[in-house]
Amino acid sequence: MTAPASHRYVKMNGLGNEIVVLDLRGGERSLKTDEIKAVAENPKTAFDQMMVLHPPRTPGTEAFVLIFNTDGSESAACGNGTRCIGWLEREHTGKSDLRFETRAGILPVAVQDMSAITVDMGEPHFGWAEIPLSEPFHDTRAIELQIGPIDNPVLHSPSVVNVGNPHVVFWVDKPVESYDLGRFGPLIENHPLFPERVNVTIADVTSRTSIKIRTWERGAGLTRACGTAACATAVSAMRKRLTDRKVTVTLPGGPLAIEWTASNRILMTGPVEMEHEGTLETELAAAAKS
Repeated sequence: MTAPASHRYVKMNGLGNEIVVLDLRGGERSLKTDEIKAVAENPKTAFDQMMVLHPPRTPGTEAFVLIFNTDGSESAACGNGTRCIGWLEREHTGKSDLRFETRAGILPVAVQDMSAITVDMGEPHFGWAEIPLSEPFHDTRAIELQIGPIDNPVLHSPSVVNVGNPHVVFWVDKPVESYDLGRFGPLIENHPLFPERVNVTIADVTSRTSIKIRTWERGAGLTRACGTAACATAVSAMRKRLTDRKVTVTLPGGPLAIEWTASNRILMTGPVEMEHEGTLETELAAAAKS
């Protein structure tokens, strides 16, 4: 695999969701799939998502952001990664109110401090064709899909929603850790019902204001945190009247605060952490010699 030209990167995480940020706003360079995979496969630069900043396309935005998974595929949205680039941009410019354009639209970001960054993730989409699904379902609060024996399924009747990318949420009443998500996650991700693949979440509603989840991310696998999965689970639970309109969603990496506003916007608030900075060409060259 080829290595990208010499570019500085920043390695961060949002609740353990590993993020690499690459700022290409100074030129017209773009990354190839094999370059993205090379970065993901190097232990020092391994990521769940890579946030690549390009020059802004829309006036009033900071950058046009492309988001990549470890397999080189694109994701339209990444809540944890958006918090990371929001923090970096605040550090660079001093601005606390920012706007980034992604494939999912323009995402406003409000930075209070490193422990509290709020991203307006936009509006959820519940129509079967918007998610998208390969066949019609009138009510996407509970679709016909099950895992396990027909007469005694392990999981069944999930909710589906698009919050910038497609999500399926299975509701359980046992600890989310008791399910082998690493085994059936890839099967559901690639199920024919989901023509663009899907993010897979197991959710346990523990109170009117709290939900516990685990997620298998499309194109990335098991993750300690997925911001869009937290949003997808929260609005799906609210739509089923299982919770209030403000909830804490706890992931393996920690909690996110999610609010579904009266104006149909999803607000996600959580922290970020810095890990290290480096040069991609240097890191990948070192990995090739080891």
